[in-house]
This record gives sequence, structure tokens and C-alpha cells, in this order.
Amino acid sequence: MSVRLTACCLALSLLQGCAVIAVADATVTVAATAVKAGAAVTGMAIDVVAAGVDAVTDDDKEADPD
Repeated sequence: MSVRLTACCLALSLLQGCAVIAVADATVTVAATAVKAGAAVTGMAIDVVAAGVDAVTDDDKEADPD
């Protein structure tokens, strides 16, 4: 009887460990997705600002009288 009880306790503890690992994996996946989305938004904002700076500082060599 004690062998069965020990086996059941061991099996239950392993199942709970799998659940903890699954939750931790899901948390890491969500965090990584949030970081990736934030990086994409930041990269897009930098591209927009760079395009604006290029438009404002564009050299118009044809208008130069020299």
C-alpha cells in the first residue's frame, strides 16, 4: 500500500511540475512577443523620423545659383 501511495504522490508531483513549466513557457512567450512588438513600433517610429529629417534637410542643388 505504501508503494502505491508513494507512486501516486510522485506522479502527482510530476504532473504539477509539468503545469508549472507550461505556465512559465507561456509567460516567456507572451513577454517575448511584447518585446518584439515594441521593437517593431520603435523601429517604425525611427524610420518615420528619419524620413522627416531627410525631407526637411534635402539639398536642392538645382536652386543653388553657383
